[in-house]
Amino acid sequence: MEPALLYTMRWIWIDTFTEFESGKKASAVKNVTLAEEHVHDYAPAYPLLPPPLMIEGMAQTAGILVGETRGFRENVILAKIRRAVFDDYGRPGDRLTYTVVLDSIDDTAAMTHGEVFRNGDKIGEVDLIFSHVGQSSAELELPSHNFVFGDTFLDLLKNYRIRVGD
Repeated sequence: MEPALLYTMRWIWIDTFTEFESGKKASAVKNVTLAEEHVHDYAPAYPLLPPPLMIEGMAQTAGILVGETRGFRENVILAKIRRAVFDDYGRPGDRLTYTVVLDSIDDTAAMTHGEVFRNGDKIGEVDLIFSHVGQSSAELELPSHNFVFGDTFLDLLKNYRIRVGD
């Protein structure tokens, strides 16, 4: 297995999609467990999932929605966190739900609005901007392959669609 594939597999911050409406909205869940090393690292005496990792979960949920809308033809890169507001943390045993709506999309960028729920209660909002980067962007010295949407990310979407019968 390639080292890059091992890296991407380790850092997926969503477990599965619970809703996916192409070009419009998506929802994904993340179950927080004590088995995850990172919940012990932020505050060693008090295991939790901090907002920066919830932002990444939202970015992965939104980024896959944006990428799927454009047929995964280019890499979708998080360009800016426009706004992120959190009232609390995720804790072991919690089920986090990331809901995202695609506000706008064009040939160069996309904007999304998302909400984070913990066990059904809203604990955060995240507004993101993504850039579309073509695979042949030589001026950026990027790889020639799609390094964002590898098999691991696409399997999340595929497994969801198989479960709901698409």
